[in-house]
Amino acid sequence: MVELKDKNWLARLSKIDYAFQPIVNIYTGNPFGFEALLRFHKEAGFLSIDDIFNQAYQEGILHQVDLCLRRKALVKFAEFKGNSQIKMFYNIDNRTFDSKDYTSGCTAVILNQSGYLMDDLCFEISEKHPFRDNMDAVKILEAYRSQGYKIAVDDCGTGFSGLQMLYYTEPDYIKIDRFFIQNMENDPKKRLVVSTIVNFAHFMGSLVLAEGVETMEEFFLCKEIGCDMVQGYFIQKPELDLKKLQTRYEDIGNISRKERRNASFKDRSLIAGQVHYIKPVYSDCDIITIFDKFRTEESASFFPIVNRYEEPVGLIRETAFKDYIFSKFGRQLLENPSFGKDISRFMTKIPIADIHQPVEKLIETYSYYDNAEGLIMVDDMKYVGILSTKSLLKIINEKNLTLARNQNPLTRLPGNMMIHEYFSESVADHDSEYCLIYFDFDNFKPFNDQYGFRTGDRLILMFAELLKEAGFSENRFIGHIGGDDFFMGIKNTRFEDIEVEMTQLAQRFKTNAESFYDKETIEKGFLEVKGRAGRNEKIKLMTVSIAILQLPGKTRRNYSIGRLSGIIAVLKKEAKASDSGLVKANIIELAGIGTDGIYFPGNDFRETDSGLCPDINPPPFAIS
Repeated sequence: MVELKDKNWLARLSKIDYAFQPIVNIYTGNPFGFEALLRFHKEAGFLSIDDIFNQAYQEGILHQVDLCLRRKALVKFAEFKGNSQIKMFYNIDNRTFDSKDYTSGCTAVILNQSGYLMDDLCFEISEKHPFRDNMDAVKILEAYRSQGYKIAVDDCGTGFSGLQMLYYTEPDYIKIDRFFIQNMENDPKKRLVVSTIVNFAHFMGSLVLAEGVETMEEFFLCKEIGCDMVQGYFIQKPELDLKKLQTRYEDIGNISRKERRNASFKDRSLIAGQVHYIKPVYSDCDIITIFDKFRTEESASFFPIVNRYEEPVGLIRETAFKDYIFSKFGRQLLENPSFGKDISRFMTKIPIADIHQPVEKLIETYSYYDNAEGLIMVDDMKYVGILSTKSLLKIINEKNLTLARNQNPLTRLPGNMMIHEYFSESVADHDSEYCLIYFDFDNFKPFNDQYGFRTGDRLILMFAELLKEAGFSENRFIGHIGGDDFFMGIKNTRFEDIEVEMTQLAQRFKTNAESFYDKETIEKGFLEVKGRAGRNEKIKLMTVSIAILQLPGKTRRNYSIGRLSGIIAVLKKEAKASDSGLVKANIIELAGIGTDGIYFPGNDFRETDSGLCPDINPPPFAIS
């Protein structure tokens, strides 16, 4: 055991302290670990944190200094950790392995003295100081992994040799640098980089941690893209005082509970029913025991491998032992002490997926990886079973059937049931801002009567395509109420931008709709039809009326779905009567004249018990 004995260094390092920042499960809010972050370097006489390790490296005592600091962090964290399974993430300077005083096995001694298991510690490796040789780094990291330590690659995406390191080391966790998370909602290039890293990580069987998450928008995008864990000010700042750390971050858990009506939560019931629990083997099991399990359990072709905290490590296939099974001296070779409990040489990593992920994300993960076993499924990072290829196909089929039942048969857009669910979610989500948008064609019936239902259906499909071009995303929902009535919901987007977009959409529809008329009608600028009295009537060419109702965020919404439907119905009438064909309103402004009524300019409208204006027919999705 290498110990620091330099009194000057010991005196300076005694002034160093550690703050801890939580790393939480993005679905549950449960802390998976806490990163140890060094503090008070100036009080210890160093210009920066890097200066500590630079000086130690130059003096040839970097490993001794690092072990001293490592012990300090572990001892302090033990006061909070207790008997829990929470990990400590510790940043290690790459140059430690090149330091003159480097000796292996020291960490195990410290862990034993502090009452830790090897599963309790995760080393964060960064490219801040690149390894002299990537293959040397691989050997060192493999040695750590074979002993049971977890490895995280820090600051992923910032170094030029990072992908090569990821390829060779296959880390347990990949931390995406804050640079790519910041302002990701407004930068498609950053979203592409993060999505690529997530897909690559899951392909290798690694879990993804997004660093520096500071806003709700960043959190939701990380969740949508498929990050497994998050860290940043949005969760909690680094804390020196251990009493301020939490064993559960309720705010994150509450966000997930609010989403229980969305598609990903419904997917969970489909997924959970298809996950098959295969009893795993522990990672500290010796090779010969696993070899015998394959001999006695003839139907087993593989076994999942987990650590003592039930966290998946990988799997072992029967084929990994083929050279020993058919060898006359195979068993004797495996009983050789050189194999011991190091099962890593026989182990394979396959993709790991959270049971809360939507089906589409599971398919995307699986599609990158050609394996017979499927996916290792976890809940709160704990192994729950295997989702086989056959089971995944069953889930896809069931979801497609459910989707077909809830779609409009013509446009294949979500129908009234899903629109109603979206209304329920938007009313219940008081924190977010929503725009509820209703579309209704003007003068569609005369057109349909003149040109026939097939042409009318073609025009409806044309408008559906215009809406689809606006894009499906986490913040957008498009539905087809029926006939020439459509709905769109937009979340957390600037009201002014939505107004401009809808104006442009109306103009595109008007231009495209003209092509469905005959040449003579287009030249006249109106459709001539016979009215009920037998006289010719001039009908304007088709346009679309748009009613936009804004639901501001951070406000209580004491409105039923029926009332909102009634309000939108009145707005639609206003839009049809206006020159622009577009009417916008804010629910707060509309409710400004008293508790018993809602005022609309130009309408004497008051809420009734049913929530609808007596002389206005509600949209088909309205619930009274």
